[in-house]
Amino acid sequence: MLHFDLDQFIAAVEVLRRPELRGLPVVVGGDGDPAKRGVVATASYEARAFGVHSGIPLRTAARRCPQAVFLPVDRAAYEAASERVMAVLRGLPAVTEVVGWDEAFLAVQTDDPEAFARDVQRRVVAATRLESSVGIGENKLQAKLATGFAKPAGVFRLTHASWFEVLGAEPVGVLWGVGAKTSAKLAELGIATVAELAGADIATVAARFGPTIGPWLVQTARGLDPSKVTAEPYVPRSRGREVTYQQDIEDWATVREEVTTLAARVAEDVAAEGRPAVRVVVKVRYKPFFTFTRGVALPAPASDLAAIAEAAQAALELFTDRRPVRLLGVRAEFAAEAAPGEPGRSDPDPGDLS
Repeated sequence: MLHFDLDQFIAAVEVLRRPELRGLPVVVGGDGDPAKRGVVATASYEARAFGVHSGIPLRTAARRCPQAVFLPVDRAAYEAASERVMAVLRGLPAVTEVVGWDEAFLAVQTDDPEAFARDVQRRVVAATRLESSVGIGENKLQAKLATGFAKPAGVFRLTHASWFEVLGAEPVGVLWGVGAKTSAKLAELGIATVAELAGADIATVAARFGPTIGPWLVQTARGLDPSKVTAEPYVPRSRGREVTYQQDIEDWATVREEVTTLAARVAEDVAAEGRPAVRVVVKVRYKPFFTFTRGVALPAPASDLAAIAEAAQAALELFTDRRPVRLLGVRAEFAAEAAPGEPGRSDPDPGDLS
């Protein structure tokens, strides 16, 4: 299995449109004005060298790299570029599963996966001028993690035989689907590295994380992943909208009104999707930059504004802190198709692109 990942995708698209920016630190986010509130959608490798990365405030990016070129988000351009890339991948003699704008898994029968990977890279460059990295593995997990070692524009293979040699001493946070909160909980069990998690008592981990997530964590640390590559069309798992306000909202009556407005936009997106939502999540970013989310399940799957707005308000009421708000978001989630604990597809974060 191969994991294909476009390098610095959004920044690369912008550089193709503006060749004079090649080699310069480029930051894409918001409306491109670092004096205004917004977050970084992506940064070129040159900007990342200064500590600029996705999700940080544009103002922070400007402080860390004042010489950076800031550009506004152009979602349509990125979607068009992604479609051209994925068309190339779908034309290959492989099962191709698109998992986001800039990445896909490929299952292929070949005696030389490195040669196949390099051919994929050449074809994509020829068709789009976009460079990519490719990870090779005996399953999707291994391929995904191998890509990190392949960047930029390289190819790397990770297998059962090399798994612990490459990753055994690494912190558990390097694993696909293991975030900071899970890492902290594992640390409470005395588990810090991939090798320690792989050798942990499954019953002990299950007692802390539950009978599904616990065994899955140990299985992941052992480099095991039963999921298959499928050619079924990519289906987003959620639809969301969010807004960064140029002035903090201090009145929570106004916060409630804004959440209703966002819920209406989300309801339109859900209706257009043709699938009912099962859960609604509200995101609040307080001044200066503390972000929290709360979600509620819908009583029954729904697509109408009334149900989504009511759920959004219910989720908002779960926030007890009434500090000034700088960002609000509402996300409607569809029924999950992945097994519990299985990492999901990488839908673009609307907050990165608004």
